Amino acid sequence: MANWSDPRTTAAPYATGADTRSAAYDAGLRSYMLSVYNYMASGVLLTGIIAMLFSMGGETSPAYQIMAGGGILKWIIVLSPLAIVFAMSFGQNRMSQATLQLLYWSFAVLMGLSLSTIFLVYSGTSIAQAFFATAAGFAGLSLWGYTTKKDLSGFGTFLIMGLVGLIVASLLNLWFQSGTLQLVISIVGVLIFAGLTAYDTQKIKSMYFHVAGTDMQGKVVIMGALSLYLDFINMFLFILRLFGSARD
Repeated sequence: MANWSDPRTTAAPYATGADTRSAAYDAGLRSYMLSVYNYMASGVLLTGIIAMLFSMGGETSPAYQIMAGGGILKWIIVLSPLAIVFAMSFGQNRMSQATLQLLYWSFAVLMGLSLSTIFLVYSGTSIAQAFFATAAGFAGLSLWGYTTKKDLSGFGTFLIMGLVGLIVASLLNLWFQSGTLQLVISIVGVLIFAGLTAYDTQKIKSMYFHVAGTDMQGKVVIMGALSLYLDFINMFLFILRLFGSARD
């Protein structure tokens, strides 16, 4: 129903121009966020395909031969994604958009190689259930982060501190090998990356105001996709550790 008392319906050229600019901004924001999600989803899909292919054949698969072998190639595969994340994070201003794209896709491939061992440890049903549970949770949390009017910046600081504590606890548990501590780490990990999904979505959305129409926009899209990719993959892994059943 038309709102006849709305002053924007009158012939006011300035108001019409403002509405046009607002509509253009909203359309640009939607396109920008869609690009972020497309990059992120494509990266997750590429990682999954690589992981499945690398693990095909069970004990005769490259995943078993390389990742279970413990040789230097295993550590190159495991540590390379971390090196790429640091390179992209600290070098994004100096790198071209094409370089960031290449690094992002290389990261997704290497993550697929690194995560291929989950197909050797967990049943296919468990992996599928964990994936779809993560996808549903991620979608809801990211939507909330996008639409909420609440400022999540302070919440994000708390989450980053929690993430540091989670990493320390995980390293300690490599020594203690405590099943109880691992359970706690997995539960806390799900909660932290669930929160980071909403926080990162809001941060990525707010960045559009600063980079819209500039050369930095494409770079921010890739870095935003990387952040959401990491949130998704980590939440998926913690859910899988909590509820996954071993492969027969």
